[in-house]
Amino acid sequence: MIKIHIKRKVPPEKLADLRLLINQLRALTMGQPGYIAGETLIRVDKPGQSLIVAKWQSTDYWKQWFESKERSQIQTKIDGLLGEKTRYEIYEFD
Repeated sequence: MIKIHIKRKVPPEKLADLRLLINQLRALTMGQPGYIAGETLIRVDKPGQSLIVAKWQSTDYWKQWFESKERSQIQTKIDGLLGEKTRYEIYEFD
């Protein structure tokens, strides 16, 4: 099993638009093979920074989703809205 950390900086004026896109992405993610669960966290000490932690059964399942056209289309909109690329970190259980 792996965990993916997805990090974004969100200006307050773009939060509502981002939530709509994240909800679309989350709805699609839930139906993907290998997806286990996810949660969204907002930093208390640094407003505007968010972290999504997603659990996947394997890196292969994650890569299939990451490279999918559906995900890429929504992700392009997210990055355009925020004006910077979303950062991804992949962690494996030790």
